[in-house]
Amino acid sequence: MSGWFFREASCKGRPPSVGEKELDMYNLWLLGACLLLGMALRCSGRMPESAPAALNAYVINISLPALTLFYVHRIDLLPGLTYSIAAPWLMFAIGAVFFHCLGQRAGWSRETIGSIILVGSLANTSFVGLPMIESFYGPEQMGLGIVIDQLGTYLVLSTLGILVGAIYAAREFRLSSVVRRVTSFPPLIALVAAILLRSVEFPQMADVVLQRLGGTLAPVALVSVGFQLRFAEIAGRARPLAIGLAFQLVFGPLLVLSILSGGLGFGGLAAQITIFELAMAPQIGAAIVAMEHRLDSPLATLMVGIGIPLSFVTLPAWWLALGTL
Repeated sequence: MSGWFFREASCKGRPPSVGEKELDMYNLWLLGACLLLGMALRCSGRMPESAPAALNAYVINISLPALTLFYVHRIDLLPGLTYSIAAPWLMFAIGAVFFHCLGQRAGWSRETIGSIILVGSLANTSFVGLPMIESFYGPEQMGLGIVIDQLGTYLVLSTLGILVGAIYAAREFRLSSVVRRVTSFPPLIALVAAILLRSVEFPQMADVVLQRLGGTLAPVALVSVGFQLRFAEIAGRARPLAIGLAFQLVFGPLLVLSILSGGLGFGGLAAQITIFELAMAPQIGAAIVAMEHRLDSPLATLMVGIGIPLSFVTLPAWWLALGTL
């Protein structure tokens, strides 16, 4: 498919510009800086131990809903993107079944299983994914990345993700409690509002406010992750950590590729970019949801903290391998 197709699939009113290109690349440095700043704040003692709870609440209730409302309201959905949108849903479904069965067999706690399903099955298709697409495939292909991110990974997080969080956080399953948690999840409410208001043009001021609030998600979330990141806890979680990262960075995208390309004939540049997006580091938002539901927060922070730098090694290998499609 042509680059024109993907440019047309990008958000309305967001044509590529030199400033945006540079900003997308600087975002990678921002991720690392915020992670280190969170670790530094913990070591300095300048923030209380309860600080991550407040930071996570801000992400869940303000920045993630704002990000969802801004992008989903503006996105143009064109025919021909079905497989690209379905791919993150497929990977999450595979991951949920795999980690649930493996976790029960290995004797992992409900909290660990729920955490690894969330953080090990959802890729960071925005803050890491979009700069990486620009670097390896060019800025004209970022439209497809936005579609995969908003209608794929973030939509999965706002629906199935919160459902998984509610189920595994409950000591005993109560349908009414799960339904209440899911329907009151602020990003899901924002998603429904964005879809219902697609025909309504937001004032420029509202767009600016939503974009600025959504832009705080990655910095605030990564400061929270860095604050809670303790490498000493790797010893007690080495096995789920290694399996979760291996699935997220290698085997999960490989399984989705084999299903979509083998049985359904999905190929070409669209397939390359789609699988490349799935192979990103674990999603920051998923880690925050896991923490918010008290699902093995140390595992969630380790997955993100180690997964982001590790993906800088695995992604070039994916790019080379996908070039043969």
